[in-house]
Amino acid sequence: MYETENEIPQKHRAELNALMNQRLADAVDLQLQMKQAHWNVKGPHFIGLHELFDKIDEAVESYVDLIAERIVQLGGIAEGTVRVSAARSRLEEYPLAIADGAAHVEAVSRALSTFGHEARETIEQADELDDADTADIFTEISRGVDKWLWFVEAHSQATK
Repeated sequence: MYETENEIPQKHRAELNALMNQRLADAVDLQLQMKQAHWNVKGPHFIGLHELFDKIDEAVESYVDLIAERIVQLGGIAEGTVRVSAARSRLEEYPLAIADGAAHVEAVSRALSTFGHEARETIEQADELDDADTADIFTEISRGVDKWLWFVEAHSQATK
C-alpha cells in the first residue's frame, strides 16, 4: 500500500484493497465474457444480441475503470491483468462452444447475475469498513448490472 492523506484508516484501506481487487478480477472476467458472447452469437436475433452484448461490454469496461481507480485512490495497487483475473474470478467459466442466441442469453444472464450479487455484497462490506464512497461506486455498478440483466433476460422471458 502507498502512503496517502486519505482519512480512511490504513487497516480498512488494506481490506478494501483486497475486496476491490477481487471485484476487479470478476469485472475483467465479465467484460471478456461479454466480448465472447458478442463475437460468437448466431441465430435469428443475431444483430440485436450482438449489439447488446457490445454495449454491456462497454459498460463493464467503465466499471473496471471505476474499481481500479478507487483501489489506487486508497493507496492500493490495481491488480487487473488477465492472468490475475482468471485465477481469482468467481464467475463461472463462459461456455466456449455455444453459438445460439438463447444459449448466450442464458450464459450472459448467469454472469451478470453473479457479478451483481458480488457487487451488492461489496456494498455491505464497504459500509462495514466505513467507506461510503466505495459503497456508492458499487451501488452505481449494481444498478447498471441490474439494468443490463433486465435487457438480456427480456430476450428469454417473452417465450414463457
